[in-house]
Amino acid sequence: MTSNKVHLPQIKVPATYMRGGTSKGVFFSLTDLPQAAQVAGAARDALLLRVIGSPDPYGKQTDGMGGATSSTSKTVILSKSTQGDHDVDYLFGQVAIDKAFVDWSGNCGNLSAAVGAFAIHAGLVDASRIPENGIAVIRIWQANISKTIIAHVPVTNGEVQETGDFELDGVTFPAAEIGVDFIDPAEKAKEGEPGMFPTGNLVDEISLPAGVFNNSPELDNSLEPRYSPEPRNSLEPKKIAATMINAGIPTIFVNAEDIGYRGDELQEAINADAKALEMFESLRAIGAVQMGLIGHVDEAKSRQHTPKIAFVSPASSYTSSSGKQVETCDIELNVRALSMGKLHHAMMGTAAVAIGTAAVIPGTLVNLAASGGTLTKAGTKADRKTDSICFGHPSGTLKVGAAAEQVDGQWTVTKVSMSRSARILMQGWVRVPDES
Repeated sequence: MTSNKVHLPQIKVPATYMRGGTSKGVFFSLTDLPQAAQVAGAARDALLLRVIGSPDPYGKQTDGMGGATSSTSKTVILSKSTQGDHDVDYLFGQVAIDKAFVDWSGNCGNLSAAVGAFAIHAGLVDASRIPENGIAVIRIWQANISKTIIAHVPVTNGEVQETGDFELDGVTFPAAEIGVDFIDPAEKAKEGEPGMFPTGNLVDEISLPAGVFNNSPELDNSLEPRYSPEPRNSLEPKKIAATMINAGIPTIFVNAEDIGYRGDELQEAINADAKALEMFESLRAIGAVQMGLIGHVDEAKSRQHTPKIAFVSPASSYTSSSGKQVETCDIELNVRALSMGKLHHAMMGTAAVAIGTAAVIPGTLVNLAASGGTLTKAGTKADRKTDSICFGHPSGTLKVGAAAEQVDGQWTVTKVSMSRSARILMQGWVRVPDES
């Protein structure tokens, strides 16, 4: 039987598929998008969902460019900057895998490393700002969160240099090093508002309902627990200490030991445990309400990208997912973070900003886990802290530098820096059915 329905041909949209840090996504110039998608709204979201291949009830994104993980279900839209003293405006969309939803509530720190390079490739940066040989300093306006990012992009013979010998744990092959500075990444304190710490406290408590707390995960029998787990089915609410911070991206930090983990776990230890994932999502949702990001825990379902939830522990040795041995002496602490409901294979760049910031502020759980709170050594005054921290994550280690200062009793961070890498994987056109 033949159908009388007219099936329109696919449309093609200029696009570039790029890796940035330990993430990858589809990059667009704003003016290359179909007219209806050049403004925020349903048409733009529908296009990006179809490009990535969502929503996919199979959870594979087979019919799109996505890779079915939070690190590979990403989109970026760039344009010449509308802000003074900036080169390019950067808009990030985190595409849900199993839902028809694009989350615009935060930034992707890893893909931030690719923004400067793409901006040069796409002709969005004035030629006078690109050296023939050297480092191009690209001033990026992060439009999702209204913050400035500076990318230091190597240039050789007038072109972006992508190859090099810089190695980044979580990325298989070396590439050229790109320095990324997140300028004033934390929320500024306003009159009557606490700023970087939304609750006004360095440490709060999150009360998990009875039956949700999962503090006896399935452990590798070869590893001896460093805590005494309580019964999984306890009927009492469990109070969990938490540092809630808005720097880089809203993030909730808890102690690994308080939720029954060592802090050196890899993905399979968390992602294969449905009860654990339920517990982490409950922590995230309740914390989001306490941070003032949502009004009710049910709203967390439509805000998967933010806040992030992470757990910290003092430095300890472990074998990373690649088989690389991470020694206690190599790091100040261990950090594991979840993104879009799953333990991340490495570390989100924005979460690394939060880690670096919290590490240099005395009294946060991150600072206390890092060398017993003695991490911050640099700086000549108690109200000014500058230091770098190297932490362990599932794929290896990452070093982050941060500078913070306390003014009138309020902490703020002036800059967080890290090194990443980026390169073009493919460029040309992405094709989608016309109805999208």
